[in-house]
Amino acid sequence: MNAAAQPALYLVDASLYVFRAWHSMPDEFHDADGRPTNAVHGFARFLLELLERERPRHIVVAFDEALDSCFRNALYPAYKANRPPAPEELKRQFVHCKALCLALGLTVLAHSEYEADDLIGSALQLARASGHRGVIVSADKDLSQLLDGADEQWDFARGQRWGVAGVTARHGVEARQMADYLALCGDSIDNIPGVPGIGAKTAAALLGHFGSLDVLLARVDEVPYLRLRGAARAAERLRAHREQALLCRQLATIALDAPLAGAAAPFARNAADAAALQALCQRLRFGPLTRRRLHEAAGVAFAP
Repeated sequence: MNAAAQPALYLVDASLYVFRAWHSMPDEFHDADGRPTNAVHGFARFLLELLERERPRHIVVAFDEALDSCFRNALYPAYKANRPPAPEELKRQFVHCKALCLALGLTVLAHSEYEADDLIGSALQLARASGHRGVIVSADKDLSQLLDGADEQWDFARGQRWGVAGVTARHGVEARQMADYLALCGDSIDNIPGVPGIGAKTAAALLGHFGSLDVLLARVDEVPYLRLRGAARAAERLRAHREQALLCRQLATIALDAPLAGAAAPFARNAADAAALQALCQRLRFGPLTRRRLHEAAGVAFAP
């Protein structure tokens, strides 16, 4: 199918935008019980901008529930251990954000053992079989490994979009090499150690020459002869940390077979739940402008 004719499935990395709103929105918004709602208000603004601008017909919104129970924690208990636990005030707001998405007729994905990245990857895998291309709404570099064909990634806050070629321009490796790249140089955000002493430039150079982590490890004896600064030391480190590199690749690889709780591709928008939307607007004490925009985005009548 011609890329231009492929319908787009928007895949939203919701937790990123909820956390961003939590840290950036002033603490002046409260629900009917007096509890903070700054993250919900910020997330609602983001979601409205996305829906109004793109008017997506197919969309999933993926949330992280597996903050400390992901299958990766069983492989490596220190995975994401550098992140402080979410405060209760924020956890409550995550519940409201999910409810808002459902009221708007959007497919919500969340799972106690899989991360949002895995749910996005699995949804995209299913949608491709229906002829859809993906538009991944996230700045997270991990998600770049999913890009293929006419797919795009969209850093919404910065207004930057890129496809497969853009991954190479940003990181020096191909999209299909991203998990191998993170296995070598690590990812401090997710507490993935990588191979000690191998940085981003060396990782990209090694993958540019060998193509994959597997080939690199199989031909590690060739590394000292590369025209690469510190090549001999890099070979020593690769031999010493071979198993760690393979583990790190497991941690960095996005699962494509996560259970999607009955959600079916191609994830078309459902009819909005007008009663639920009205109740949420009242409970969260949204202002009249936000209420009007939410109702218009949902395609339901608004009564001030």
